[in-house]
Amino acid sequence: MLARSPNFGEMAAPRYTSYPTAPHFSASIGANTYASWLDDLQRYETLSLYLHVPFCRNICLYCGCNTKAVRRSEPIDAYIEVLSREIGLVADRTGCRRIVHLHWGGGTPSILGPERLRKLVAQLDVRFDLSGLREHAFELDPRYVTKELAAVLADVGVTRVSLGVQDLSTHVQNAIRRVQPFSVVQRATNALREVNISDINIDLMYGLPNQSVHDIQRTVNLVHELKPQRLAVFGYAHVPWFKSHQRLLEESTLPSRAERLDQAKVAHETLISLGYQPIGLDHYAVPTDSLAIAARTRVLRRNFQGYTTDDAGALIGIGASAIGRLPQGYVQNVSDTPNYSRAISAGRLATVRGIALSIEDHVRSRIIEELMCHLDCDIGELLDEYNGFANSFEHELEALRPFIADGFVRINGKRIIVEERGRRYLRVIASTFDGYLSNSQVRHSAAV
Repeated sequence: MLARSPNFGEMAAPRYTSYPTAPHFSASIGANTYASWLDDLQRYETLSLYLHVPFCRNICLYCGCNTKAVRRSEPIDAYIEVLSREIGLVADRTGCRRIVHLHWGGGTPSILGPERLRKLVAQLDVRFDLSGLREHAFELDPRYVTKELAAVLADVGVTRVSLGVQDLSTHVQNAIRRVQPFSVVQRATNALREVNISDINIDLMYGLPNQSVHDIQRTVNLVHELKPQRLAVFGYAHVPWFKSHQRLLEESTLPSRAERLDQAKVAHETLISLGYQPIGLDHYAVPTDSLAIAARTRVLRRNFQGYTTDDAGALIGIGASAIGRLPQGYVQNVSDTPNYSRAISAGRLATVRGIALSIEDHVRSRIIEELMCHLDCDIGELLDEYNGFANSFEHELEALRPFIADGFVRINGKRIIVEERGRRYLRVIASTFDGYLSNSQVRHSAAV
């Protein structure tokens, strides 16, 4: 069994897909600030776009996304019209038109259907320059992937897809209300490869109701048969105070912290044995995949889509609840679709919160991102880069002593190295450098 450090395993920490993290955004950053930030983007900067579609056919009980169930076409039609208007508002203000990454998330973006999808991509192609697009990614629910959908995705230029699989055990799928046998996932991957969409990511989860180490190992071995280029293995975040539908899960059926640690361990070891390269905290890729290459060459990045090769100058979020990252700071649209629609329909950006980045935020963000991506960070080199920044982080380095004592971290001068056995505690280790966390009342999910 895994040698554990219960204190670290039981700690909660942010996922660090941004720094500062979204709970620390404030209403002081609104539509006017965002508009000025867009105006200031330089024409030579590249952009990435994220489009959020907050609709699903059904809500899975484990879900932590901003989405709702719809079964009629009218709400989708209305949302697409507003989404189209926001694309226009952003394009009118943005000095840059060169898009290098385009990502569709949700929800279930395929709920748009062929014609709506074609319409939006055509508009993006008119309003922005997509000629240098390096990656066009799309999140998919395998249950709704058909040959017709795959053909449309290929036709609009999608190059990478992410399939939400989670677990392939019937008893786990019944508990989370997402029944999709292996044959369904296999049919989806076959349909995608038939139209030459071969870059396939698969998302898995541990810590789900009734889930065991055997379930994890079986699922990993089954999805390996599909030959995905990348896998992500996330720990289920049980946050019923934030996502009320999770209250329908019986907490007594959730694995204990010790069991979660063993599940994460067996997923990691099985994927390594199958030839996948570990990426940061929870991603894996075949060695020839661009993510694995980015990790080896230290150009790997982390954003709201997780680990990425996206090196664009700014990330523009479009849609209800979408978050954007600009050189000046972060912005987020209003989450509920009625208020989002009212703002955009009135010709206003829908930004309701965000945060302007200070020099200290930039420095701490770099430290956290380097730890999360590369498992090391030379603080001395970083401080030389930010000449004149006063904080030497002695207090934070001292706070790492418990991790050093347990063999999870090593420090050489001012270089922090996270050992392989400390990989699973990356979120907690990185949180040592979070300048907002100690005064925060925000509740976070378990770090492992």
